[in-house]
Amino acid sequence: MAYDDVKEFEGETYSGMAVGGEHTWLYPNGLWKETKVAPDRWDFTFSAIKERERSAPPGSGVPVGTQYHWYILADQHVRKIDADSYTTLMSGVKYKIAHKRPHWRKWSSEYPEQASETEKLIDILEGTLARLGESTSSRPPSVGKMLITERKAPSDEGERARSVGSESLSSSW
Repeated sequence: MAYDDVKEFEGETYSGMAVGGEHTWLYPNGLWKETKVAPDRWDFTFSAIKERERSAPPGSGVPVGTQYHWYILADQHVRKIDADSYTTLMSGVKYKIAHKRPHWRKWSSEYPEQASETEKLIDILEGTLARLGESTSSRPPSVGKMLITERKAPSDEGERARSVGSESLSSSW
């Protein structure tokens, strides 16, 4: 089935990657900046050029220039391993809020009969709150795992942290 073919999942029609498909992305030069804005709150930005771990099959995927707006809900667990380094395990879920194909003048959420970005975000957050209210676990459910090591200066412990798998980190928290 081709990327742009119409697909169905639980009664919803869509196009794009089939449900169950997976990607692995590398963020070799990612930059995370954060500002403490309250005692327990930080605002952050993350910028990077993400790269596929393996090359895409020829002719697959969206055209160059396609844009996406994602909303991400995630847990981040960190452990300090030396003066300047932390291992970081992030797991969560991302939702597509809107997309814009190269030849479109507007985002998908701006066309008639489409939910606005605000409406989609409200639905996502209300659904998340409902699922959390139903959960008997003391920790929110984790969806997917990503290991990032924050680092300013080289160290032996930092090198060891890079070799630790996300499953090992997850089980130690």
